[in-house]
Amino acid sequence: MEKIVANLRTFLLALSLAVAVWISAVTSTDPDEVRLYPSPLPLEVVGLDTTLVNLEPLPQQVEVTLRAPRSVWQALLASPQSVRAVLDLSGLSEGTHLVPVHIETEKRPLRVVSISPASIRVVLEALISRPMQIETILNGQPAIGYQAGDLSLETTMVTISGPRSLVERVDKVLLEVNLSGTRESIDRTLPLRAVDKQGNTVEKVNLIPAAVHVRLPIQQMGGYRDAVVKVVVRGQVANGYHLSSISVFPPVVTIYSENAAWINNLPGVIETEPLDLSGLKQNLSRRLSLVLPAGISVIGEPGVLVNVSIEALESSLTLTGQPIEITGLAPGLSASLSPAAVDLLIAGPIPLLNNLRPPQDIQVFVDLTNLGAGNYQLSPIVKILVDGLRVESVLPSTIQVIITPQVTPTP
Repeated sequence: MEKIVANLRTFLLALSLAVAVWISAVTSTDPDEVRLYPSPLPLEVVGLDTTLVNLEPLPQQVEVTLRAPRSVWQALLASPQSVRAVLDLSGLSEGTHLVPVHIETEKRPLRVVSISPASIRVVLEALISRPMQIETILNGQPAIGYQAGDLSLETTMVTISGPRSLVERVDKVLLEVNLSGTRESIDRTLPLRAVDKQGNTVEKVNLIPAAVHVRLPIQQMGGYRDAVVKVVVRGQVANGYHLSSISVFPPVVTIYSENAAWINNLPGVIETEPLDLSGLKQNLSRRLSLVLPAGISVIGEPGVLVNVSIEALESSLTLTGQPIEITGLAPGLSASLSPAAVDLLIAGPIPLLNNLRPPQDIQVFVDLTNLGAGNYQLSPIVKILVDGLRVESVLPSTIQVIITPQVTPTP
């Protein structure tokens, strides 16, 4: 018996030494490494009861530090989807909770050293819903001479749903209709808005429906009529210019008469006093009176604002034989040009073309800066010293430039 016990002790000692040697060998060839996972892990939320909602904003990602052998790290990096960060809300009831973040992976051996954040605060609330009556608010008034009829809605009820605290905060559901300056009947779909007792919009609640179709007739009252304003012009703008546009504000005015028959017999156009454009060369803004028949008055301002845009007519001008200057030529060098002059096609407003004074107002040159002796094909540069004109073409567009050293005469 003593012999068996002695052999067993020897066997256990040998086994311990073998295991220690094996662990040492494995550790030396595949050492553990503590690393921050290269990229933040997306946070997955699971287990949330469908009758609850979380009101607290959650982080989108977490950072994790792991301890694992080098071979396991290689497997983790080769399969990024093998590591998951999970926030499990299973079994949680309404209220505030501090929930730990769990790291899940099938790779082994591996140990989580740290998680940032390690736990996350969640605030769970029950989802509720309740019906409410829609309240209508009419903002503003129709245009003068118009009146609104009876408002009709597609539905007068709405269902509010969302977190308990937000749904209970809603005091009214409003439908706002803007009538300011309206001349036509309203027939469109308008959004609903949930507000609290202070009139502030309550966000993050669902309204069913979110918008309601509205019909509101707008009619013109007797004795009133809308008329288009026609600007009467006289004369012609200056030679070389043309009338680009003419606008009037307001383009439509409302006229009134105590005698409704007079209003009904009028044409739908009201003319202004004549606007003289003779010799005009620039834009003009002027207020004009309206020419109204006796017994007819205009509602609001008695006149209109007329804006006239005048633009110069454009043409083109050909300039032949414009000499080319040389700039930037280094000392000790000489240059010859072929050809030494070019033809230019200049375009722009006719008055500017008529006043152009070549060659004072035009510079044509070639820039030889940093160029040494040699044969070059260069494009001449054209600068026009009159704003509003542009170069359409240069003929020829490329010239030959020969740069040679200057020859000093022998005495």
